[in-house]
Amino acid sequence: MTPKELITLYKNSASVEQITKELTNKKNIKICFSGLIGAMKSFYGTALFRKAERPFLFVLDDKEQAAYFLNEAEQIVGQKDVLFYPGSYRRPYEIEETDNANVLLRAEVLSRINSRRKPAIIVTYPDALFEKVITRKEMDKNSLKVALGDKLSIDFLNEVLFEYRFNRVDFVTEPGDFSVRGGIVDIFSFSNDNPYRVEFFGDEVDSIRTFSVSSQLSLEKVNKFKIIPNVEEKQVDEVRESFLKYISSDTVVVIDDTDWVSSRLDLLYDKAVKAFENIKGELKHLQPSELFIDSKNLYNELLDFPVIEYTARPSFKADLFVKVNSKPQPSFNKNFNLLTQNLAENSHKGIQNLLLCANEKQVTRFQEIFEDIGHDVKYVAREFPVHEGFIDLDNNLAIYTDHQIFERYHKFNLKTTNRDKQEISLKELGKLSIGDYVTHIDHGIGKFGGLQKIEVEGRLQEAIKLVYSDNDLLYVSIHSLHKISKFNGKDGKTPKINKLGSPAWNALKKKTKKKVKEIAFDLIQLYAKRRSQKGFQFSPDSYLQHELEASFMYEDTPDQFKATQDVKADMESERPMDRLVCGDVGFGKTEVAIRAAFKAATDGKQVAILVPTTILAFQHFKSFSERLKDMPVKVDYLNRFRTAKQKREVLSGLKD
Repeated sequence: MTPKELITLYKNSASVEQITKELTNKKNIKICFSGLIGAMKSFYGTALFRKAERPFLFVLDDKEQAAYFLNEAEQIVGQKDVLFYPGSYRRPYEIEETDNANVLLRAEVLSRINSRRKPAIIVTYPDALFEKVITRKEMDKNSLKVALGDKLSIDFLNEVLFEYRFNRVDFVTEPGDFSVRGGIVDIFSFSNDNPYRVEFFGDEVDSIRTFSVSSQLSLEKVNKFKIIPNVEEKQVDEVRESFLKYISSDTVVVIDDTDWVSSRLDLLYDKAVKAFENIKGELKHLQPSELFIDSKNLYNELLDFPVIEYTARPSFKADLFVKVNSKPQPSFNKNFNLLTQNLAENSHKGIQNLLLCANEKQVTRFQEIFEDIGHDVKYVAREFPVHEGFIDLDNNLAIYTDHQIFERYHKFNLKTTNRDKQEISLKELGKLSIGDYVTHIDHGIGKFGGLQKIEVEGRLQEAIKLVYSDNDLLYVSIHSLHKISKFNGKDGKTPKINKLGSPAWNALKKKTKKKVKEIAFDLIQLYAKRRSQKGFQFSPDSYLQHELEASFMYEDTPDQFKATQDVKADMESERPMDRLVCGDVGFGKTEVAIRAAFKAATDGKQVAILVPTTILAFQHFKSFSERLKDMPVKVDYLNRFRTAKQKREVLSGLKD
């Protein structure tokens, strides 16, 4: 069964048909939908969204559960029609603190609702609903649409942005920033992940494009955009309303557990009441009820919506009860005999086995493990990560997840404001002091001379001033940031500044390239000698090796996976291995070493791990012991703190 067939199965299920029919016939119907376990909530929820063709609001218990649901819904429906509505990270006792990444996501949701585009899924949790939002009227009043060809003066735009409380800066780096350079205005609206660059021809908008914060290079052209201020920033005398008042009355609200949501809202509200006693400044006259809602508000407002509760004990008087028959995914404790026995029992009962994996590597691992242990198991493995498996008895389907089988950590992914890293970012540029050394790829080493406005073709533009030998000046456009990097050399040694126009820098680059080629030539000769030697050739991975790697708690990073594959390929070669694995602390080098050591041990070899310090010896002993505790190998260690008897036992163990 493919993921597409799985989605179609739930969309055409009897439960979805029944609920969709009732949603169509009754305006504010209350439905109790129980028996849903794990990812069933995502499959049934998205199936209802597609079948009903109307907006859905899913309220999960907390941010983590909401994130898992969001990731699954994005896979099923597509990212364009699934929105995440987080809390603004503003604590009730610090009501003026917000997080720009979350404010941007909240503004994106409000903007999408206000635009009345096609229905979407909105995923949220109690802490987000707790905060009241700007009204639709205020949203329209505090938004400015800018389109190609608009007659719009830069002075007017400047005044509007100040009114919206945007910060005028040299370079935009965060939502709420804007800059003016001649006929170009950069604006980081709270309506988009990337800022906009608006170019004027007189008082007419000549071009609009998004651009990268770090490199300042254009990303794509657009015909129009909307400037939205920080919707979470409370203005004096501004009226706010519940998020449920903001969304369309046609929205179907799906709540995981209404009682839990209510108790969480009341807890947050009680904290807010205590915190408001100490509020100072222009917001000191506010009451908690002006900014936040409690469970009573939530309950009263939900009366005006069709509501589906994923529980057997509904808070509302239900008009319809729907129950599915299901069981949670069994616990196998990484025991493949238990797994194969369970899969065989499912097949005997007519239940189809579907193993959903985080990536294609895990799909391959399952195939190899089952082949190695020689069991004829009926199952289908697919790359389709979900956070929790289940057995659906109504549809004769067992969906198991790889991370639960191997007891691994399953992570979720949320949008952040992290930008692409270039050679030098605007934040790094801001940290440079006048006189710091920088390197330009074309002109060599110079001194940073600060930011300066220069006139280019009749327009003022911001440029980076670099000072070279003989006080020669070079002005670098902000569009060429990728050519500059902060100078890195030996500590305490002052670099030699290059002279503009001199061939010295190019000569140095050529000399360096020549030296690199010479070193490469020597290395090639050395490795040619190595290749002529023969060493021990290890066997291909056994099922134990596959089981060990699959049981790693975290998902391999691409580099970690590649390093593991390269090391094992070296071991399976008949040539002696000579490989260096490099990486920062905490990036997973030890895990690569454990896998290589285990591969050697299962092929009849003994393995010595050499480390530079006494403490590291014990730490590695603990790391290896923990990872290999379920495997048929013995791990021990030697260091100067061990007794003579312990050392003799380890050495005699090696001998026999």
